[in-house]
Amino acid sequence: MTVGKQNNPSDEAQQESASEPLDPAVDAAKAAAAPDGEAGKVGSEDAEAEESAEPQGTPDDLEALRAENGQLRDEFLRARADAENARKRAQTEIANARRFALEGFASELLNVRDSLDLARSVELEGAEGVVEQVVEGLELTLKQLDSAFDRFSVFEVSPEVGDRLDPELHQAMTLAPSTEVKPNHICQVIQKGYRLHDRLLRPARVIVAKEPDGDEKSEPDA
Repeated sequence: MTVGKQNNPSDEAQQESASEPLDPAVDAAKAAAAPDGEAGKVGSEDAEAEESAEPQGTPDDLEALRAENGQLRDEFLRARADAENARKRAQTEIANARRFALEGFASELLNVRDSLDLARSVELEGAEGVVEQVVEGLELTLKQLDSAFDRFSVFEVSPEVGDRLDPELHQAMTLAPSTEVKPNHICQVIQKGYRLHDRLLRPARVIVAKEPDGDEKSEPDA
């Protein structure tokens, strides 16, 4: 009688475990069930690996970074101080420009004022040729004033009779019928105008001609 070979239960368990596929959840459960000593050893090894992966700064590198940081801070403070000083200087220059913008022009007008004071001090009674002296003084004063105007680019707006009305330079004070001047043309200048460079300071005040009425056109019979 032949006796069959008996299977060992432990061998069957090993064969079943080898044939079964690995499950990550099962592995995690096994790792959690491991003794505390083995788990701590695994955690320390991971921490050491992470620390070895991170770059370690030397004292020399830290000193260099501190020195660079201090230098950048000094440069920033100096740049901010320079900007603040420039802003204050600009504000002072703007304030002085507004306050003393007419300083040069006022200095030129002082000569005109002196000439007018001199003309006023002339005795008009009991002297010969006083009128001629006054006229000469006035002409000299006007020349000084014209020179000051030219120096500061102040120009006259002086239209002539017969010029066409320019609304940008002339101000029509009234209309007057005229047979000698065309309508919408200047027939009389009341006051000169002035401009500073290209900006109009004051328009020339004029009287503008218009077409005469019917009665004014007809002339009486001789």
